[in-house]
Amino acid sequence: MQFIDQVKVRATAGRGGSGCSSLRREAFYPKGGPDGGDGGRGGSVFLCADSNLATLLDYRYKRHLRAENGRNGESRDKTGKSGDDILVPVPPGTEVVNMDTGELMGELLNSGDKLLVAKGGRGGRGNARFATSTNQTPVECETGGEPEERDLQLTLKLIGDVGLLGEPNAGKSTLLSVMSAARPKVADYPFTTLVPQLGVVGTSSGDSFVMADIPGIIEGAHEGKGLGHQFLRHVERTRILAYMIPVNEEDPQARYDLLRSEVSLYSSVLAERPHIVVFTKKDLLSPDEDPPRINAPAASRTLIISSVAHRGLDDLKDGIWELLRQEKKVEAPEG
Repeated sequence: MQFIDQVKVRATAGRGGSGCSSLRREAFYPKGGPDGGDGGRGGSVFLCADSNLATLLDYRYKRHLRAENGRNGESRDKTGKSGDDILVPVPPGTEVVNMDTGELMGELLNSGDKLLVAKGGRGGRGNARFATSTNQTPVECETGGEPEERDLQLTLKLIGDVGLLGEPNAGKSTLLSVMSAARPKVADYPFTTLVPQLGVVGTSSGDSFVMADIPGIIEGAHEGKGLGHQFLRHVERTRILAYMIPVNEEDPQARYDLLRSEVSLYSSVLAERPHIVVFTKKDLLSPDEDPPRINAPAASRTLIISSVAHRGLDDLKDGIWELLRQEKKVEAPEG
C-alpha cells in the first residue's frame, strides 16, 4: 500500500434551503393567510477518526468533500428537508489546518473522534414566520444561508510511544522486525525505509508499547533534504526517542551530535524529549573489542544490542518501558 501522509482537500457544506412565500387558498378558509414553510438546513462536513485506516491515500484523488444542500420550504407550512451531513473517515493521528488562515482546527487522535470542518447554511424562514398583528399577509421570506467552504490540509502524524531515529542502515527496521510483529523491508546494503512503520512490542512483565521506525535522518533533514524532514513530524507525538548508532560507525560522537542537531533544528520541543542511545550491530564487534563510547549527558541511558543475534533486546525493552512509565507519571501526576 502506498503511504500518503499529507493531502489538501476542499470541504464544502450544503447551502440552506430558501423559505417559501405562499398564501393559503382553500375552501372554508376565506381569509387565507401566509403558509410558506421554512427551508431545510444545509448538511455539514465532519471528519471522523477510523482505526481501520492507516493512510490518507483516498484523498489524494478525492479532493472535494461536499455535503448536501437543504431543500426549499413549501406551501402549507411544509419545512424543506435538511441536507445530510457527511462523515469523512481519516486515520487516527490526523491534524487539520485551515489553509486560508493557517489555523490549526483540531486533531483526531483516537478512533471515533469527530471534528466539524464546514458548517451547513441555515434554512431560510418562510413568510408564515413574518405574520404579525399588523401585517397578517406578509409575502417576504428569507433565502437559505451560505455554507462554509474551506481549503484544508490534512497531515497524518503516526502515534507511537518511542521513535527510532538514525541514519539509513542504522538497524532500525531490523530491530523493529525482531521486537514486534511488524515486517518492514530490511537488507544488507545501505538504503532507507520509505515509509514510517509501527510495531507493538511486548515486555517481560506483560506490558506493551508502540515503537515507530522513522525513515533515515541525514544531514540537512530539517531543511527538507532526504526523507527526514517529511517524516520527522511522525516523532512529534512520541514520548521518548531512541538514537541508533551502529558500532562500526567511524565517528559515533559526530553521528550522535548530528542526529541531535537535526532534531533540535526541526523542533526545540522535540529535542527536549527524553531519549536513549542504542548502539546496534553488536555482533560486528570481536570478543576482545570494547564497545564505542560517546559523551551524551542528556541521554537517560546507553545500551548496546544485536538485533540479528538477539542480544541485549530484553534490556532494551525493559529500559524503554521503565522510561515510559516515568514519563506517564509526569504527564498524569497523582491528585
